[in-house]
Amino acid sequence: MDLKVYYQKIQQIEAALAEAFVVVVSQETPDGGRAGVLTEATRRVAAKMIVEGRARPASAEETAEHRERAAEAKRAADQIAAAGRMQITVVSEADLRALRGATRSKT
Repeated sequence: MDLKVYYQKIQQIEAALAEAFVVVVSQETPDGGRAGVLTEATRRVAAKMIVEGRARPASAEETAEHRERAAEAKRAADQIAAAGRMQITVVSEADLRALRGATRSKT
């Protein structure tokens, strides 16, 4: 393989990719690569994967679906993290009455 041609192809494809982060769809490869896996990569990495035949650019529908799933996963992770930070205090009924009485006597 001529390295000059290889890198020229990468540069051409990289220039053709519009976004800074491109969604690509993996293709089956002889070394065990699975077909159909959506991945978001930089233009340079995406161009390299396309030139090597490991991936193809995702369609607009595939890109929108992938980004929506990623946003939903982030929202779910944020909710789990928020739930982990939530603090709960168990107060007995007598302590609650004492707290209520203390706040009423101050006003």
